[in-house]
Amino acid sequence: MSLLLLAQLLFLLLVANGAPILLRRVLGDCGNWPIDLGWKLPVDGRPLLGSSKTWRGLLGAVLCAGMTAPVMNMPIRIGLLIGLGAMLGDLLSSFMKRRAGLSPGAMAFGLDQIPESLIPLLVVRTEVGISLATTGVLVLLFLVTELVLSRLLFAWHIRERPY
Repeated sequence: MSLLLLAQLLFLLLVANGAPILLRRVLGDCGNWPIDLGWKLPVDGRPLLGSSKTWRGLLGAVLCAGMTAPVMNMPIRIGLLIGLGAMLGDLLSSFMKRRAGLSPGAMAFGLDQIPESLIPLLVVRTEVGISLATTGVLVLLFLVTELVLSRLLFAWHIRERPY
């Protein structure tokens, strides 16, 4: 297992998860269509995902991670899968947060970081040749890095809330 591969995978996770934030900052409301179209779950009357989960963010994450992978001499497929997996994890955590009554943007330590790093890593794990232990280490590294970067992005007025 090379440190370069670990750094590449961590970077792709950060690109995938950071792209929606940066796109919101750059594009404002342009392309800001909620994935759930404002639909509420009949069981609890709460939004399925919430207004902050947009098609722009989903597509941006997948495309940005996909375009970044070849720059790092990785197959575009790995970048696309990491981007898609990260957004599926993010949507899952958003769904769970809505069920818990948390508002969009509210922090849920672990729930905000683990699915969006664990799911994409599990998807590409065998293809890139990392063990489950290495996957766990990368999830932990992502969690710590994401918390630090979130505070920096908030301080630089790029992110609306710090975590």
